[in-house]
Amino acid sequence: MWSYDGMTTLYLFGSAAPPVLEVDTAIEEARARGWDVCLGLTPASARWLAERLPELERLTGHPVRCEYKLPGEPDVWPKADAILFAPATFNTVNEWSLGLTGKFVVGVAAEAIGKEIPTVVMPCLNAAYARHPRFDLSVATLRDAGVTVLYGPGGFEPNQPGERRPEGFPWHLALEAVGTPGRGR
Repeated sequence: MWSYDGMTTLYLFGSAAPPVLEVDTAIEEARARGWDVCLGLTPASARWLAERLPELERLTGHPVRCEYKLPGEPDVWPKADAILFAPATFNTVNEWSLGLTGKFVVGVAAEAIGKEIPTVVMPCLNAAYARHPRFDLSVATLRDAGVTVLYGPGGFEPNQPGERRPEGFPWHLALEAVGTPGRGR
């Protein structure tokens, strides 16, 4: 159980899976819970949301980031008190567990392990990807490193390729897992 005394800043990261198109709803809910939200995206998800990036920046009050800053540039975000990576694709989960940090959000999430920043990830992948042997190893690696992985019963359960669940992506479970600043989970 994490202690959130004094915590306020949530980094919300998303990769290119259909639920990223609903990220504004997750931002609004996180803000209603008391979080100051900074939105980070993989390059592909930033392309998906390109027309909405100015709106998302207004909603969070921070620039949306999808690239590393240049050396010597000041950081435009406050320090993270917690990280929620949702949705996280098959590729993103595998890159993260292997320490492949070519993408800004994967690099920050990987570094969060060493910085002991409370981190939650909710994958989003279909059952065909989930059967790949690397995925279970990646989930186990992240869990062993202290990341809360919301996968399986009580988290994201894969659907069949091309199928979407009528109830949608379980954003509520992801937001419950990061809790509320000052009150914990």
